[in-house]
Amino acid sequence: MKYLMVRHKVANISEWKLVIDWYSGVQRNAGLKVERVSRNLDDPTEGVLWFQVTDIAKARGFVYSPEVPGAKQRSGVVDHPDRLFLS
Repeated sequence: MKYLMVRHKVANISEWKLVIDWYSGVQRNAGLKVERVSRNLDDPTEGVLWFQVTDIAKARGFVYSPEVPGAKQRSGVVDHPDRLFLS
């Protein structure tokens, strides 16, 4: 099984979570299924997403697509996310 972990700083964790939820259908179409949404206990402005990857090619295409920066802006991401594809 393959996974994608995304970590970034956000302006407001609650607003970030709402946008993540809103994009769930888009994520599924891109071969991603949210497994866990977490917040760093030592830094409440840092969010971490764990996705199960069902289609690695689609997932990579989505993660690096021009659509993603707009979603990052809407969700209040304030830094460049760390993205790790894992197995």
